[in-house]
Amino acid sequence: MGFDKPTPIQEKAIPVILAGKDLIACAQTGTGKTAAFVLPILNKISKSGTTSLNTLILAPTRELAIQIDQQIQGFSYFLGISSVPIYGGGDGIVWEQQKKALETGAEIVVATPGRLIALLAGGKIDLSTLEHLVLDEADRMMDMGFSDDILKIVNYLPQNHQTILFSATMPSKIRQFSMKILNKPEEISIAIGKTASGVTQSMYSVYDTQKEELVRYLLSQKNYEAVIVFCSTKDKVKALYKTLRKSFDIEAFHSDLEQLEREKIMSAFKNRKVKILIGTDIISRGIDVVGIELVINYDTPGDPEDYVHRVGRTARADAKGEAITFVNPKDQPKFVRIEKLIGIAVTQNPLPAHLEKGPTYTGGEAPKVNASSSLVSSNSSSDFKKKKKKKKKPDQGSGSAPKPYPAGAKSEALSVNEPKAEPSANKYGQRRNVIDSDSPQ
Repeated sequence: MGFDKPTPIQEKAIPVILAGKDLIACAQTGTGKTAAFVLPILNKISKSGTTSLNTLILAPTRELAIQIDQQIQGFSYFLGISSVPIYGGGDGIVWEQQKKALETGAEIVVATPGRLIALLAGGKIDLSTLEHLVLDEADRMMDMGFSDDILKIVNYLPQNHQTILFSATMPSKIRQFSMKILNKPEEISIAIGKTASGVTQSMYSVYDTQKEELVRYLLSQKNYEAVIVFCSTKDKVKALYKTLRKSFDIEAFHSDLEQLEREKIMSAFKNRKVKILIGTDIISRGIDVVGIELVINYDTPGDPEDYVHRVGRTARADAKGEAITFVNPKDQPKFVRIEKLIGIAVTQNPLPAHLEKGPTYTGGEAPKVNASSSLVSSNSSSDFKKKKKKKKKPDQGSGSAPKPYPAGAKSEALSVNEPKAEPSANKYGQRRNVIDSDSPQ
């Protein structure tokens, strides 16, 4: 598979797991965490010769569960070890396939907590032979409210089992939770809160009314093969998709899609049949797509760690990539916290010449100035006072431009209060408003 040396998290975690010790491991996305726990577990199963259920891996979303299962299939191709993904949201056929796989027998089960709870309650799965419990993206599962479900699942496990907890961040709630289910764990931390060195990061200071034309401009600058655009809500995802689909090879990915359609869209994106994907943070973790060239944060993420995960979709496995963030006035404090977490001052780009001047971004201190930038105001305070008499000062908390959008430029406000677009058919099937029980998005 081209693995010639371990990544830092693999180098440190594999010996601990082989030794049978409980583990808390913290490492940023894209560092090879899945192989760090899958490879030693496969090694142990292979040597033991067991054919019963040996390992349970819990993941926050169905996409991550599917991806982990696919990687296990690749790693175990010559070992005769099988795995089965268990997740909600599929149709009856998918559910029957999952049940049949469980009945046939698998050494490894990869599951979302909600679906596994349903199986356990119905007596459809026996965990009495389990030796390994892995919690992947534990911080995400905490954020999604799966703490109680995980504790219920642990009660079904034999007392003597190894617990491995992987998390991209390590807030106090994770440490408190780990004390309930882990036994004298070893701890490993690899570059918490840092973005990959191969990512070129920059930002634009903009008003909300400038975002649509700016993203259109950026996507037109190059014939990109793989781009992800992150929006803060699924309503914005739908609205931006509706606006851009006539001009670009683009798809929307959000929790109102049926599971089968989500899988088809993700497969098309991985195979480069779709070049641009618009989505919420549902695709910021656990989606391993090779060669993503550009990540655009259409909205500044509210949590600095979410920025790290979004940016981590590009420059994976020592590759190069670019990340661009749009920052409106009300989101400036958020971006200051992001810069503090990642430990660098992100480069500020000048807006394209055809757009009006955006708001000044101070970075929490003095304005950052680019030689060619039109972003930073050069008006003196006396000039501003004169202008203030002529018109009301714009509301810096609203993110709205003080002037109408330039004539002739196409703009569609992406307000979350706008009427939702009616579900429509596309080349992957019918869109239906089915809430994803495994994701809050």
